[in-house]
Amino acid sequence: MSGQPDIRVLLRPGKEKALRGTGARSALPSSASTIPLVSGDLVLPMPVNAHDHGYGIRTLDFGSLDDALETWIPTMRLRPRTDAYLEALVAFGRLAKTGVGATIHCHNSLNAGRMVDEALDVIRAATDVGIRLGLSCPLLDHDAWAYDGGPERLKPFMSDADWQALSPFAPRYASFHEQLAAVEAVAAANTSALVDVQYGPVGPQWCSNALLEAIAEASALNSRRIHMHLLESPRQRAWLDRRFPQGIVRYLDEIGFLSPRLAVAHGVQLRLDEWELLAERGVQLVSNPAANLRLRSGIAPLADAVKGGLRFGIGLDGSAFDDDQDLWREMRLLYFLHGGRELERSFTAADIFDAATHTGRTVVNAPAGDMTVVDYGALIADSIFDDLDEAEVLLNRMAARHAKAIYVAGHPIMLDGRLLHVDFDAARTELLAQAKADLPRLIVERERCGKLIAAARAYYGSWAAW
Repeated sequence: MSGQPDIRVLLRPGKEKALRGTGARSALPSSASTIPLVSGDLVLPMPVNAHDHGYGIRTLDFGSLDDALETWIPTMRLRPRTDAYLEALVAFGRLAKTGVGATIHCHNSLNAGRMVDEALDVIRAATDVGIRLGLSCPLLDHDAWAYDGGPERLKPFMSDADWQALSPFAPRYASFHEQLAAVEAVAAANTSALVDVQYGPVGPQWCSNALLEAIAEASALNSRRIHMHLLESPRQRAWLDRRFPQGIVRYLDEIGFLSPRLAVAHGVQLRLDEWELLAERGVQLVSNPAANLRLRSGIAPLADAVKGGLRFGIGLDGSAFDDDQDLWREMRLLYFLHGGRELERSFTAADIFDAATHTGRTVVNAPAGDMTVVDYGALIADSIFDDLDEAEVLLNRMAARHAKAIYVAGHPIMLDGRLLHVDFDAARTELLAQAKADLPRLIVERERCGKLIAAARAYYGSWAAW
């Protein structure tokens, strides 16, 4: 091999060889035909982060230590009170710097009464950074704090004094009619072609039947997409099996909830027949392997589901390995987790790239044509051969630092790790200052949080008798 490789264009990674040399540029879609390239560059369809929560201040930074899901959830009370626009700007900017310019944002409002205003701030942040956004507006009205009964379930596991101190802080939900109207208000106010507003039922365990049925009806009427967590943990599986004797997935099908407009995240506890029904209805699953491992939810049997025709995307869920929001490493983890033990790999590089690009675009509701430029020359700088399978090289070595540029709707929004339209460092500094200013409140909240965690651990521990 002599010198750096020529320009390469990889339009269907894992399914065809890269187009190399001076003629490669002609294969680019028209929206990317003017991208400036040098020898050693590789251009490919931009991967999509198909499930996330937009943490500008990441979970570990505000004291949220990994744990089982149900005892980790109370730590979200430790999120600092910061400006919603700034929080989203830093989260989206951090992602764009890695070479990914499209994401689902499951908004976790710190103030339900401000959900519409916060959602519009999030849209403004995405527009300023220049990314594509699927905005999943939160909808929930059931079983706060504990499955199968809500806050009262934790009362026997607290002292009277702790219950009296904590119970006034239990969430109070607006009616589902008001919540759905808020989603429509956000959609009506959205003027960005880069943003798709979606229904975001947080999970069936936190939604009443009436809310789930209303979402299914509304989505069928207006074709708005739905993005929902589904069967993430063993406790959710146990509770939903009791609540829905026919099975939660079968119930969702009965009410018309399952359709190609639906994406569900996690699905770790899904059974084979449920995978098959989701595939039959055209539902997309978003896999979040690092988050599932960090929160001890398990490993989804994804390879088997894919054999059954299920389309899947890949999401970081705000819990990537190394806390670096690196989707390329998440793709690698998924590839190796589901490689199997046979002589032939059935879960292929093509599966991974189709998930990250094609299915990811479906989940975000975005068109094709957005591109990422990679410093491929750096990836193979020591390679003896120049004809390695580019998709395999990317899945083995690619990391955020190798992303040179991203082009969204034909326009650059990141070049050489630098965001073109916002000052990321200044925004991050201001956000951190806001978070630290909230420290006096958080010190008090941290003690309450510890008591909630202890009560939740004892409550779910008592389920062993089920």
